[in-house]
Amino acid sequence: MIARSIFISLGLLLSTLVFSQRLPDREKYIKRYKDIAIREMERTGVPASIKLAQGLLESNAGKSVLARKAKNHFGVKCGSNWKGKTFYREDDDYDSFGNILESCFRVYRNAEASFIAHSEFLRDPRKEYRYGFLFRLDPQDYKRWAYGLKRAGYATNPNYPKLLINLIETYELYKYDTPGGDTEPIAEDVPPLLEDSGIFLVNGAKVVLAEAEDTPGKIANRTGVAVYRIIRYNELLDSDKEKIKAGARVFLQRKRSFFRGRQKWHYVKEGETMFSISQKYGVRLEKLYKKNRMEPGTEPAVGEKIKLRWRVRKGERPRLRTEVPIIEEDLDMETPDVELDEETPPVSVDESDVPSSPQSGWDASPVTDDTTIEDSFSGDEVTPPPTDNNSTPKPVYVPEPVTNNTTTSTPTTPVPDTPIPSTNNTDELYHKVARGDTLYKIARHYGTTVEAIKRMNQLHSDLIRSGWMLRVK
Repeated sequence: MIARSIFISLGLLLSTLVFSQRLPDREKYIKRYKDIAIREMERTGVPASIKLAQGLLESNAGKSVLARKAKNHFGVKCGSNWKGKTFYREDDDYDSFGNILESCFRVYRNAEASFIAHSEFLRDPRKEYRYGFLFRLDPQDYKRWAYGLKRAGYATNPNYPKLLINLIETYELYKYDTPGGDTEPIAEDVPPLLEDSGIFLVNGAKVVLAEAEDTPGKIANRTGVAVYRIIRYNELLDSDKEKIKAGARVFLQRKRSFFRGRQKWHYVKEGETMFSISQKYGVRLEKLYKKNRMEPGTEPAVGEKIKLRWRVRKGERPRLRTEVPIIEEDLDMETPDVELDEETPPVSVDESDVPSSPQSGWDASPVTDDTTIEDSFSGDEVTPPPTDNNSTPKPVYVPEPVTNNTTTSTPTTPVPDTPIPSTNNTDELYHKVARGDTLYKIARHYGTTVEAIKRMNQLHSDLIRSGWMLRVK
């Protein structure tokens, strides 16, 4: 009896030690990867709490064999398009006789690449019918996201949503869904890596980043692509000895006739040119001019929108830098377009939502292309649950209010609970916050930045509420 009591006591002690060991492991995992989870949330809309909880659950806080040996934290399998390194282990693949087979998993260069691939898996246009509704949910509603993943067939475990929610609430991961700007900024456009050669895909075309003191000749020697092709693919290059800025994109294949991603427009920012936009989206420069009915060599004014697919209607050419600004009473952010040019994009094309960011000259920020993300998670495909499909409302102008001429004392300005936009300019543009809106989403929509919106509205955090009127211009 005494021996049995000692045995039970030792067992309880061992269980306590194992559990206490798991807590630091999970906390270390969260501390290590919270920043990339937040950045991916801002880039793609996947809540940081959900991504961290899934990473904790599926990689066992980074201790699984797949996470340690393949840097694969979300179980992404190879698929037919993967050209990188692979790792084989038994999972859930069987032959026709019911014998278990070794499954092929992708090997990533680091955990960050795995986190990025997970985002691209969820927003892959080929899976829009399956996961698309998730991105119309409130990004701070982690419970609906957790149950939405289960209903979309992401996991077969009936307790999957509860497991995620338990992790989120135990470790307060929900606080990372409203970050206070405590992360280091990174490039918003992250392309898929073809292999360890440094070659990436931009709009389906191969591109490499120039190194210090690079020239077309040096890049040709390094990549095996003929130097005359490199000069032809990158329109502003003139000779094989021309110096290229370090970090600039250099196309190794001909750029495409149109942008294959979801984005139809690019809003011109300070310092951008038609060439830098061409390099950013992988669209041939002459095609970009033609789609926007612009003369070659001209440049659009800051704030104008450049069409990336199809062609603008007659009379809708972007305003040029040399032209007098046109004051418009309304900004049509997404004019329906039925006039196509000769390159109508095919229905089956892979698409990616590439956030626009200020670029100038040769663009060094990689662009996401979704051609390498395969369906690698288990679960039957089901009809997504009905969701609120309210799109971002059309911007409205708030007229200047009538002011009272009576003299009043000037009170001390308190920290606002609601935005306090300036009302002394009737040309200001406002946006009414809808459910599911974030500052990042609104900033992208109007071609501005989160900090600019916060500054104009005297906001001290990223928290916004439905119904607020935010100044965006």
